[in-house]
Amino acid sequence: MKIVVTGTRGIPNIMGGVETHCEELFPRIAARGFDVTVIRRDSYVRDNLTEWKGVKLVDMESPKKKSFEAIIHTFRAIRRAKRQGADIIHIHAIGPALLVPYAKMLGMKVVFTHHGPDYDRDKWGFSAKAMLRLGERMGCMFADEVIVISDVIRNLIRGKYGRTQHVHLIYNGVSQPEVCDFPEYFEELGIEKGKYILGMCRFVPEKNLHHLVAAFTKVKNEESGMKHGGSGIKLVLAGDTDFEDDYSLSLKRKAKENGVVLTGFVKGRKLHSLLSNACVYCLPSSHEGLPISLLEAMSYRLPVVVSDIPANKEIGLSEKCYFPCGDIEALTRRLAYWVERPLQRMDYGMKAYDWDAIAVQTADVYRSLMASGR
Repeated sequence: MKIVVTGTRGIPNIMGGVETHCEELFPRIAARGFDVTVIRRDSYVRDNLTEWKGVKLVDMESPKKKSFEAIIHTFRAIRRAKRQGADIIHIHAIGPALLVPYAKMLGMKVVFTHHGPDYDRDKWGFSAKAMLRLGERMGCMFADEVIVISDVIRNLIRGKYGRTQHVHLIYNGVSQPEVCDFPEYFEELGIEKGKYILGMCRFVPEKNLHHLVAAFTKVKNEESGMKHGGSGIKLVLAGDTDFEDDYSLSLKRKAKENGVVLTGFVKGRKLHSLLSNACVYCLPSSHEGLPISLLEAMSYRLPVVVSDIPANKEIGLSEKCYFPCGDIEALTRRLAYWVERPLQRMDYGMKAYDWDAIAVQTADVYRSLMASGR
């Protein structure tokens, strides 16, 4: 069975939640005997790969302009998929889903994964949000099969579009942790094991990293923060932005002014070492689908402090892990609770987030669609 994937910037080692999802999922799909091609946006590609872990890679030109790149790239990818004779085109995210009817018009079977209502993201203006809402509608109404990554999203599309048939709840997943130390990297960053708070995401407004910087500054300066190794407590922000703008520039400036360690986008041993040795992980965002970065932190058994938005609440953490979204004072108290205590590790139920099981579920969706004759 030939599967063509679009809606992602690409794989491997490209920043983003959808990108991480595809990087983990599709090699596992290919290993189950499927012919998988991921069509990448060439402006994000930093390699010359044509295949990776059994997945074929095709690079196509797309303008690196956030208002247009996804839709133009998806249009070109759909046409490429048709020429390749794809049995199924799998479209990720609601922006690219705007073109689900076009793929259907060309006679293709379409699976659409809804990763979250992106029109809630602060970075989009009125017109872009309108197009994203339309994309969600097109995907939910016309795709043969819809995959949702959280029950929150399943309830959303049931309420908005009345769609309950051929809708599959398949969570995001997380790989087995690779616990390690990287002393040279920590020396380069100027941090110590167990003496830093970790934030890990893209530098976009809805992640509320400016709230985390503000709360860290309070923790660092208050007596509660001083108990944990004195002024040695640090905040490490692992990530960056795809499009440098006023927000990202302002965040980086405030971070540097307050002694925050900025790593840039990291993967591999650097990221594993940061996850292995943090005292607490924090995700203060106002919008998520089902955050893979949070699942990763949980897999490393880190204490976590996250905003009380529906996507985070669905994971079912202890109430002491949550704080009211946007409440910097509450966030400060939650962080202070962890940094003033000896290093702790937690036990979480991770069974629902196993990528191998997720690959089996996704493959079953493909087989069911092909067998249905629709």
